[in-house]
Amino acid sequence: MILPGETAVLDRITAWGDAEDAVRGLVLTSGRARRDSTVDLLSDYDVIVLLSDVERFDATAAYGPPLARWGDDGLVHGVTTHFRGVVYDDWVKIDWSLWPTRAGALVAEHGLTDDLDVGYRVLLDKDGLTAAWAQPSYRAHVPPRPTEAEYVALVEEFWWSASYVGKSLWRGEWFFTRFVLDVDLKHTALRRMLEWLVELEHDWDLRPGAYGRCLEQLVPPDVREDLFATYDAEGGWEAFERTAALFRRVGKTVGGGLGYEYPQRIDDRASAYLAETRALPRS
Repeated sequence: MILPGETAVLDRITAWGDAEDAVRGLVLTSGRARRDSTVDLLSDYDVIVLLSDVERFDATAAYGPPLARWGDDGLVHGVTTHFRGVVYDDWVKIDWSLWPTRAGALVAEHGLTDDLDVGYRVLLDKDGLTAAWAQPSYRAHVPPRPTEAEYVALVEEFWWSASYVGKSLWRGEWFFTRFVLDVDLKHTALRRMLEWLVELEHDWDLRPGAYGRCLEQLVPPDVREDLFATYDAEGGWEAFERTAALFRRVGKTVGGGLGYEYPQRIDDRASAYLAETRALPRS
């Protein structure tokens, strides 16, 4: 696999935008704009395209033949925008955000979106649309310090979701069990608790990667080992028990660091419920 370098990719995009009358501006965002340590050979190119007519965007003309693509819509200060994620034939992945020029003007008036506040670099601006944009604070997506109510709510959320592990294993619903274990327990509740653990060590000033990206590099080594062990476990109950033990351990550490008491009674009652469910006869 020989991927083109960043300069070659950005020059190609900028040349297209300069020649296309409907394109009024191009703004690079995310890791490649910040040039932080998360950028590597396979990093995406996140590009906002400011357009006088969003219907005139052509992903093939913008870079080359697409291999696979996916789209979605969003809002910027009340204006509809369009996401067009494309993997091209040369394996370059470009996430295009198509903004009407009106959205660019609203950013100047109302402030940066989170996607811009994480860092941006203007590649092309034919009309000075970005001249009045604020400088990024790089604070977007940094988890705030949770209140005690938010901390307790996350513990309750974990154990509420855990009830479905017992039910689905008793029913023999293995596919659904994996969904609860991997999505609800690990990637939702446990991930947030692990992010709080990391923030405690970085004075609530670190922006973790999206959806737990690079989390294993940020947590202490012993926590990382226990996290990996939850995936190595065979059988639904063993995987759950390892996940619950890690959540409990990290939850108590985070609670202590925040000055909050871990709600042990919730843990105890939910664990007892799960033990009883596990012991039920299948008939």
